[in-house]
Amino acid sequence: MCKSKPALWIALLSLLGTSSAFAQAKAKAQNVPEIPYKSVPNFLKLPVGLYLGEAMGVATNSKGHVFVYTRSANTRLFEFDPTGVYLREIGSGNYGFEFAHSVRVDKDDNIWVVDEGSNTVIKFNSAGRVLMVLGHRPEVVAGAVATNLPTPPAEKYTLGRPTDVAWDADGNIFVSDGYVNNRVVKYDKNGRFLAQLGSEKAGNGKEQFNLPHAIAVDAKGTVYVADRSNHRIQVLNNDLTPKTTYENIGDSWTVCVSPGPHQYLFTSNSNPNGNAPGTWETTGEIYKMELDGTILGRFGHPSKELGGFQVTHMLDCRNPDAILVAEIESWRVQKLLFGPLMSAPVAVKPTAAKPAAPPAAAKSGAAK
Repeated sequence: MCKSKPALWIALLSLLGTSSAFAQAKAKAQNVPEIPYKSVPNFLKLPVGLYLGEAMGVATNSKGHVFVYTRSANTRLFEFDPTGVYLREIGSGNYGFEFAHSVRVDKDDNIWVVDEGSNTVIKFNSAGRVLMVLGHRPEVVAGAVATNLPTPPAEKYTLGRPTDVAWDADGNIFVSDGYVNNRVVKYDKNGRFLAQLGSEKAGNGKEQFNLPHAIAVDAKGTVYVADRSNHRIQVLNNDLTPKTTYENIGDSWTVCVSPGPHQYLFTSNSNPNGNAPGTWETTGEIYKMELDGTILGRFGHPSKELGGFQVTHMLDCRNPDAILVAEIESWRVQKLLFGPLMSAPVAVKPTAAKPAAPPAAAKSGAAK
């Protein structure tokens, strides 16, 4: 018998709370310089009677407008001006809005949301019109999600609670397909499948993932994956063959690559949902890195007070000197302004990955 939708989410969250996917690792990096920063008070300014729920995703466009993808009674996508003043809601009632996970904005100011509840990645233009959908909602029986269906294989166009999206300079689309599947998928700019790395099975090998939670691509097409439950960032070539790993930054909850010309990599070793005993002593910081893995500094700590972070879920680093932080359990987005490094950067020696055969390419076919 199918459970009701609320009962399904309660059962799901209960299962996740006891899963090894939420085990937390302390960062191995030592003597990392602290980067001074301050948080802008009351940055987002919502109209009276409108509230954020869990702030899952945050992104900015070329005009500095801020987009926040939030979970509450309903999943919603809000837009704010550069000063944080509320402008509008996008996609209200959209069939793909079920359980928000991330939002990104591409070079053409198209807005992309990744919804793990509907198993979709949705592309909006700047006016809020839907241009593309990757994936599809779960099968339903009598109006409720079917619970007795077997876990499907990691198929080309079937996503399993995806987590994030990114693009290279040619417009190819990279999706971290993260909670049900444990893989990264590459599509062309039109949504046609090109390649994948990983599968529906979790693993800790060089061609495997265990909850790929976020993804970013640099100007040269190198792919950075927050391989969260493997306590590392996996770095891939553009064809998705393994390149190297960064294993000293704890659990990578999110990755962000600044646009450049000099690009930086940011990642968060967030304190986990629920804040289990002991996690505040080992987590909560965000790292600023060179693309080669050299750690430049760290900032932040677990706290519900302004300037602290309560489960950092996503970062926007379009301006690496003024980043935005989306938090789950404080129901907020903070804007952080940075001062200079307090000491010299710390060198990191990345772990080299063994060469691997290129992933199999698919025949041409229309996106679903």
